[in-house]
Amino acid sequence: MDWCAQRIDLLTNRVRLHRGYALAAAALLPIEIVIALFVRDSFVRPVLGDVLAVVLVYCALLSVINLRRWTAALFAFLVGVVIEIMQYVDALTLLGLQDNPIARIVLGTTFTWEDIAAYAVGALIAVSADAALTARLEP
Repeated sequence: MDWCAQRIDLLTNRVRLHRGYALAAAALLPIEIVIALFVRDSFVRPVLGDVLAVVLVYCALLSVINLRRWTAALFAFLVGVVIEIMQYVDALTLLGLQDNPIARIVLGTTFTWEDIAAYAVGALIAVSADAALTARLEP
């Protein structure tokens, strides 16, 4: 078997639909949308919203790709960090999206170290809740 065929076989074994994670992601998405569009405070939107965003990415990723929990949590955390770096370099302006309200909501506009801490907390919560739920559901 050549390298390309082995790679395709590896991907075939990793890609699948996991209903539990898909349902969790589907439940978190409207919560995140409501927070982004309607909550204007100093805790729910900037902290809880970031924590839940990482949990959402974690669940969405595991809903379609078979990964270890910590790998998925690290990836979800890094998605948040990349978005935060984009805020630091003002990527919205660089991309000409500074006046696009959807881009401003999804990508954010202000870099803070507190957001990165919230992403880390979200990754830890995702792994911990996943492990606890899995242990509880398995005999």
